Amino acid sequence: MSLDPDVVSEQFAVVKVGRRLRERVPETTVHIVESQEEAMQQSQPERQRYAARVAGPSRSSEGLRVYYIIEWFDKPA
Repeated sequence: MSLDPDVVSEQFAVVKVGRRLRERVPETTVHIVESQEEAMQQSQPERQRYAARVAGPSRSSEGLRVYYIIEWFDKPA
């Protein structure tokens, strides 16, 4: 994946997604937060909300605004 760093940026987020196998997600499923710690605190796996580092938003070939998943963070047990 090559994204223009002048257009998209890396951010921490909580992402609502059924499975964490996807490489990109629609903008409407992403809630941007200030830090990895905040993302981890707001993570609720039982409600399909996961902490992640994302890049975006970017316009997909279908015309949707999407975020690319860089890394998923697991909530400590």
